[in-house]
Amino acid sequence: MKQQSLMLTYGLVFLITAIWGLNVVFLKVLVENLPPQTMTAFRIMIAGITAIIIVYFAKSLRALSVREWLYTAFGMIFGVILHHLTLALGLMTTAASTGSLILSLVPLATAVLAVIFLGEQLTKMRVLGFILALTGVFFIQGGSFSGLKLSQGELLLFTSMFAQAISFIFIKKATATLDSKAVTAIMNLAGSVGLLLIAFIAEPDGLSNMTSASLGVYIVLFTSGIVATGIGHMVFNSAIQKIGASKTAIFNNFVPFFGVLFSVIFLNEMIEPAQLIGFVFIVAGVLFGTGYIERVWMKRQSKKVR
Repeated sequence: MKQQSLMLTYGLVFLITAIWGLNVVFLKVLVENLPPQTMTAFRIMIAGITAIIIVYFAKSLRALSVREWLYTAFGMIFGVILHHLTLALGLMTTAASTGSLILSLVPLATAVLAVIFLGEQLTKMRVLGFILALTGVFFIQGGSFSGLKLSQGELLLFTSMFAQAISFIFIKKATATLDSKAVTAIMNLAGSVGLLLIAFIAEPDGLSNMTSASLGVYIVLFTSGIVATGIGHMVFNSAIQKIGASKTAIFNNFVPFFGVLFSVIFLNEMIEPAQLIGFVFIVAGVLFGTGYIERVWMKRQSKKVR
């Protein structure tokens, strides 16, 4: 039963990474048609309202202790305000392939932080998993680092990546005693207010420019906010609560693959052979990085002893 529950968690997180890959395409459309900071604030607010509705019907919300508020607040600052703000700004000037490569460093950064701050065990097989997954991302980007330079946009994306990794640590600490759905709802709703205040200062005409897009753009905005960010982060944070920060973060390596796949479908781009090789490496990385291979090996060894 425990194994079935674990596989269900893995399956849901895998589905979310596919949705987040599609969301990269959505964000490209949104930042090209709407003021990025104001759009981000409203997108996260939509996600927060979605999460609050789910939490209300699930009856998962309760009064938080001071420690829970602190962990949730820091998770919100890093995972909502800093991550989403720098992500939107970075995507305005950075190529999608280079951006995906930078963002794919989240699992490695999370693993290091989890070992330092959460005391998670970093076994040799899991280290191998991170290396395989990162190698897969390298192939997905075309097998070359030639375009990787620290431009302003790429520096923003690097900040976005590291901020998300830090937020996973605070989320893990908050969900030790608090329901993950409540954490997601509070982080998104409070974070959207912070993002909106920043947008008022950085984009004085942001609100008026939010009304100039086509109906299709607003459909993308609500789909991104409700499905990718609202429900997506709720599922992802729940996985962090169940299996740990670094094991969950390894699934982020699927996002570049799905980003490329949906770029082909919606933007008529081409998939190179190197990118297909990369997908194989990513699958292997996830199997090793989550500890799945290690558990299977230990189970077989246990049967041999018996």
